[in-house]
Amino acid sequence: MNKISIIMGSSSDLETLQGAIDFLKEYKIGFEIKVLSAHRTPKEVEAYVESAGKKGIKVFIAAAGGSAALAGVIAAHTTLPVIGIPIETKSLKGLDSLLSTVMMPAGIPVAAMAIGKAGAKNAAIFALEILAVSDNKIAQKLAKHKKSMRVKVLKTKIKL
Repeated sequence: MNKISIIMGSSSDLETLQGAIDFLKEYKIGFEIKVLSAHRTPKEVEAYVESAGKKGIKVFIAAAGGSAALAGVIAAHTTLPVIGIPIETKSLKGLDSLLSTVMMPAGIPVAAMAIGKAGAKNAAIFALEILAVSDNKIAQKLAKHKKSMRVKVLKTKIKL
């Protein structure tokens, strides 16, 4: 069963999202991916989001650049958690996307990640942390992941 929905505003966002996709595959968490645009396919975004909960979706991850309205539009049509990934843009290096993602009006929350690939991976981890609140198996996998990161840092040796 797919528990996470990843929606990107354009297929060109796939490169940024690859780390998140790989992480979810590694953890064997069901997800689906859609290309839907807040501006070019607004009716389809609304219809998909409003039906997603009935299909078992528990968390949305939305990636968009420029005006980056996608996460906010999704959040306007659901009470499920929405995580926004600002996509890096050529003109403003993703600052435009970041500001659009974080500047939501009161009552329409979006959890905003960092710009680009680091934000995408963190979005996957954060989605799993949300699911882990009610799924001990996921919680244990995440704890193991964090422990492995800690061990890796502690094993680092600097040669001068």
